[in-house]
Amino acid sequence: MWYLCVFFHRLLDYRKPEVESLAELYGAFGDSDGVDGHGSLEWKLPQHHHPDSPFHFVNLPSEVVARQIANRSILVKGIYEVWGDGSNYEELEEAIRNYPDELKLPYLTSESTFKITVDSFGKNISSQEQSNRIQGLSYIPFKGRVNLKNPDHKFCLLETDNYGSNNGLPPVVQRRLFFGREVGAADRKLLPTYQLKSRTYLGPTAMDAEVAFLMANQALVRQGKLVFDPFVGTGSILIAAAHFGAMTMGADIDIRVVRDGRGPECNVWSNFKQYGLPPPISLLRADNNLPPWRPGLREVFDAIICDPPYGVRAGGRKSGGRKLLKGIVGPYTVPDDKRIDHIPSTAPYSLAECVHDLLDLAAKMLVVRGRLVFFYPVLREDESNGETRFPKHPCFKLIAVCEQILSFRYSRVLLTMVKMGPYTKEVEETARLKHLEFKENHLKWLEEGNLHSAVFSPADTHLDLGEESKFSKELKPKYRGKYV
Repeated sequence: MWYLCVFFHRLLDYRKPEVESLAELYGAFGDSDGVDGHGSLEWKLPQHHHPDSPFHFVNLPSEVVARQIANRSILVKGIYEVWGDGSNYEELEEAIRNYPDELKLPYLTSESTFKITVDSFGKNISSQEQSNRIQGLSYIPFKGRVNLKNPDHKFCLLETDNYGSNNGLPPVVQRRLFFGREVGAADRKLLPTYQLKSRTYLGPTAMDAEVAFLMANQALVRQGKLVFDPFVGTGSILIAAAHFGAMTMGADIDIRVVRDGRGPECNVWSNFKQYGLPPPISLLRADNNLPPWRPGLREVFDAIICDPPYGVRAGGRKSGGRKLLKGIVGPYTVPDDKRIDHIPSTAPYSLAECVHDLLDLAAKMLVVRGRLVFFYPVLREDESNGETRFPKHPCFKLIAVCEQILSFRYSRVLLTMVKMGPYTKEVEETARLKHLEFKENHLKWLEEGNLHSAVFSPADTHLDLGEESKFSKELKPKYRGKYV
């Protein structure tokens, strides 16, 4: 059945992949997603709407699935069963009258209570105007009582109009009105509850709560699943996973973060205690370059979710120290009396090596059909096209790429991969060759881990005067698209 999905107008690239991931989580595709590792929904735009419009029609198998998706989604504002739509109120009335009575009347009985809200996109509607619009719906035979606090059924009148072209919103070609019954709506209290400004323990790279929950949805996190973050930091991603009922486990190369924090009441564990969430099964001091797992261990985690260090706010580190890696000093054993306070030496960890190790870890430790969800940086001046910019592994299928533009030069993309088969020696060798090919065919900053310089270097080192004047005009678009 077709439903109207109304999105919040932010993180535009993330909207459909999140809904499709939740549809898979709640069984919308049955067994039809077995070949490609994931399913896809049928979408269509309302008439005359821009592709970035918050209004999209989506075909879902049942109202139960639609409600589950809406209630858990971060970017879906609400999902509605549309009773009518039109370019003016006369067309809307005609559409509602023509909607089958057998689908309307069960929600209009005298025993039920109801509430009607008026919402708009791109403009404000005063209370008096909202009241007038609701009074104009008197042709709908509501027989029940109004209940504004806890109604049995909620209805919504949605409106878009031509609000001008210079306010940063996707252009509207023609006014459109929708009226429908609310099937499900987002939990408005979730993000304010977990917002970073009220969290006990934060680090410089703590993941924003909204994005952390989006990553958990992309990874199909649910009750009883085991989720691992190999770059756990202050635990923001694992907190989102724990909220959805998953068992969590994390690792970080900095023992001061995972063990000490800022004291007994300000550490990773206190963040979970703050929200009443079950603490992680374990937090390890571990190096992604030298994972601690025994060699034969396979297929332990249901999902791996992380934000690898890529050198803008914090660079990657690996065990060894410069002298050890250069062979100036040999391997050594830390004496027992110094192990408690010992902080191992570390050396720079390039992004290319970090991502290769992450994919290798995930290929070994994820269950088949498990998901790897991680951020990957992109220089927007890079002329590489499509998925060729992204690392690959023979065990994984890339199913979603969601770009978040952070500056004129720099974006990060959320990559969602599904493990399609077991890890073998042949897979290991193929992955090694893909890694070498990937390093050879991409920008130098990827190997040297010098993304910070590429992002923050002066513009005139990359552009001549003619190009600079061209880009300066493009910095002020009428509609900013994925900058939202």
